[in-house]
Amino acid sequence: MSCKHYKNSPQKYYKIISFATFVGLLYACSTTKKVPDGEYLLVKNNFEFEDKKEPFDSELKGYVQQKPNKRQFLFMPLSLWLYNSANPKYDTLLNEYMTYPNELRNQKLRDSLFVKYNMKSSVGKSLFFDRLYHSWGSAPVILDQTKTEKGAQSIEKRLTYRGYWDAEVKFKHDLDSTAKKAAVTYFITHKDPTYIKEYYYNITDPTVKAVYKEKLHESLVRQGKILDQTVLEKEVMRINDLMKDYGYYRFNSFGDEVYFVADSIKSRKQVPLTLEIHKDSLDRPYKRSTIGNIDVAIVDEMGDYPKNTTKDSLRGIRFHKTTNKYDSRAIWRAITVGHNQLYDQKKFDLTKRNLLSMNNFSILKSRDSLRHGGGTSPNDSIIDVMYVLKPLPKYELKLATDVNYSQLLNLGVSPSADLTTRNVFGGAENLSTSVAGTFGSIRSTKDISKRVLAYEYSVQTSLNFPRLLLPFDYYKLIPKRYSPTSSIVLGASVQNNIGLGRINFNTGLNYLATVNDKVSHRLTLFNTQLSLTKNKDAYYDYFVNDNAIREEIFKDYFATHSSVAQDFASGQLTIDQVSQKITEDTDYLKGLNQQGADRFTAFVGTLVNKDRQTQDVLISSMIYNFIYNEIGKKDYPNAFYFNGKVELAGNIFSIFNQKRNDGGIVTAPERTIFGVPYAQFVKFDFDVRKYFKFSNNTLVLRQFVGLGIPYGNTSNMPVIRSYFNGGSNDIRAWVAFGGLGPADSQVDERVRTYMTDNLKLTTNIEFRIPFSDMYEGALFTDIGNTWSLKNYNDGYGDEFKFNKFLKQVGVGSGFGLRINVAYITLRLDLAYKIYDPNKPDGDRWRIKDFQPFKPTLNIAFGYPF
Repeated sequence: MSCKHYKNSPQKYYKIISFATFVGLLYACSTTKKVPDGEYLLVKNNFEFEDKKEPFDSELKGYVQQKPNKRQFLFMPLSLWLYNSANPKYDTLLNEYMTYPNELRNQKLRDSLFVKYNMKSSVGKSLFFDRLYHSWGSAPVILDQTKTEKGAQSIEKRLTYRGYWDAEVKFKHDLDSTAKKAAVTYFITHKDPTYIKEYYYNITDPTVKAVYKEKLHESLVRQGKILDQTVLEKEVMRINDLMKDYGYYRFNSFGDEVYFVADSIKSRKQVPLTLEIHKDSLDRPYKRSTIGNIDVAIVDEMGDYPKNTTKDSLRGIRFHKTTNKYDSRAIWRAITVGHNQLYDQKKFDLTKRNLLSMNNFSILKSRDSLRHGGGTSPNDSIIDVMYVLKPLPKYELKLATDVNYSQLLNLGVSPSADLTTRNVFGGAENLSTSVAGTFGSIRSTKDISKRVLAYEYSVQTSLNFPRLLLPFDYYKLIPKRYSPTSSIVLGASVQNNIGLGRINFNTGLNYLATVNDKVSHRLTLFNTQLSLTKNKDAYYDYFVNDNAIREEIFKDYFATHSSVAQDFASGQLTIDQVSQKITEDTDYLKGLNQQGADRFTAFVGTLVNKDRQTQDVLISSMIYNFIYNEIGKKDYPNAFYFNGKVELAGNIFSIFNQKRNDGGIVTAPERTIFGVPYAQFVKFDFDVRKYFKFSNNTLVLRQFVGLGIPYGNTSNMPVIRSYFNGGSNDIRAWVAFGGLGPADSQVDERVRTYMTDNLKLTTNIEFRIPFSDMYEGALFTDIGNTWSLKNYNDGYGDEFKFNKFLKQVGVGSGFGLRINVAYITLRLDLAYKIYDPNKPDGDRWRIKDFQPFKPTLNIAFGYPF
């Protein structure tokens, strides 16, 4: 920071400093307002580990008996402030008032309490704000030293549970009589853990024993590991799920059939462990169960079944209906359990998900039970299944307004209206029609320091089928458990973003198959998009930087070509015609000095930008998308995520059409359909993420690789399928179209800013640190850039080369704050440029120009990845 900047800082940031001082004083003065004399407000629990720190130690704070008041606003205890804002005179009264049922809380009750507590002067008063502060706030947590001791005992028990049988926990109170505040420090000593010396299993049922031995390699319990009972609990759950997969219905349903026995007589440090599995005290054998009757009732009310229904059956499933509006085959597809099949709990769970995902029914009753026969004793091998479904309303209208943030659009508002028409053809098909708009601001192409209105209107119609639209029976190829669905999509949108705006039409046929809760496949056939550019002739009015470069080279050219200047001034030559003359004038180009050559390269860049930004294009492609996702699964703390997409476009059109247009100034003629060029390309997108948990902290690594290969009728990827840098989910030190890339090109930044390219590599590293349930911090580094493929855009220096690309990536780092409110995560990221490959050599490392008060601010909802 320069001396001048330092001197001006107090004036420049006085508001921030004043606000911070005010918050500090408010915090210091108000938190102990209602703490009685001689008592202490518990402000902090500290944990000190005397010998070491284990990965699970972060959970120990949950075992203390007393926790300080939660901090919400700017890490301050907002709820405590609210409670303290209520008049202390009314605390006792309000505490009693809140114990009454909600329907009894009225002015009459308050008046009776005022009289009871000798507060007659308040009769007739509502005390609205006092009640509001009191009910929204939380009372101060007063230190209770006996609870501290109990908390230490709870921590010690948890350590024992975790395998540290000899652990010790001591504590100390730090009391501040003047401030009426206290802190508690817990001193934790783990000592040596108890290990599993040998591992045995005693399973009397030979079939169950064989299943367990077959999957023994998946066991979480190992010889030589710490005897951690949380691991034993997970192993019991694994065994339960395993046995249910093999047909053992309600295996260990009461939790007393599977348990572990540890022999600690000889040693507390090396303990033999035995797994015991017994059905009962008589060691009766287990039986595998099969599915018996499957009944599905479609009724308006629960009482309609069975007396008001008509019966139907299909492939082992009995249907009971009060209406014939639903085809039995459509419901049959959703039911993955089958008559006489071996019991499998996963199929039961999947069936319920399928029925709900059809968005045609609510489930009034779902029951699976052992069949009773010959008296009161159950038959423990046959399971009868019943689903009672209630049709949802035929029509459903939803109105909503979303707040969103994208790489291009700033904070925007998106009102929408969605109309769902259910069971269109009797097979549980849904027709969804959506009318939506998005309004926000975007960086102006005329002045990048300003933002202008951006908007989009769209109409989208989707006809969804709970099956695959194929002319043959596909269940031998794609099992019912994959829950295959199809949709036909038709839509249109009008958008105004970086200036010119576009009109888009799209249609497609989509297939989706979900293999399990981690793996899904999506295939899009006939994905067709028509994109038309509005206001093409106004290109230079919107892209004023391109116009400035054009005017510079026109002025230089006119200086030696007066006749062209006269024809241009009189309107006989257009801007495009003059531009083409300049690009084809070899004598003029040979006479340029280095400065002129650089200016001409930038000028050609403006022509490429103009051709691409004003391009009308027809894209007809086939897209395959594969997703593997462990995120959010409790069994995968170190989750892995992979999203791979392949798109192949334009080959069908190339067979039937040979008509060509005239091409652009710098682009060759292209074959067209109804005057619109169609694109031919193959495109690959790969998004790979890995999450590593360290206690409560998370390290996230992400790698994105995008590659578009134009061919045939296309020399460059369409702009709507190309790659650019920057934004809140990308390289955050640069805004979208903020001057990074392509490669380390030295083309004038005024032109380079809006260049898109065919190859993109992005690496993101983020370390997330939770401060509380509501707040989370993050440290991150983003690395990446875009390039063209070899021999494309000669002269720009943007081609990808293996021996150069590492020196051409942009690097940005920063820190962020995430605020979790209900189900919404608000994200604020402050990022700084570390290495800018588009600066001249010797000026690319930006550390020397570091300005801590001028970060790139990113505001978004949700995590970036």
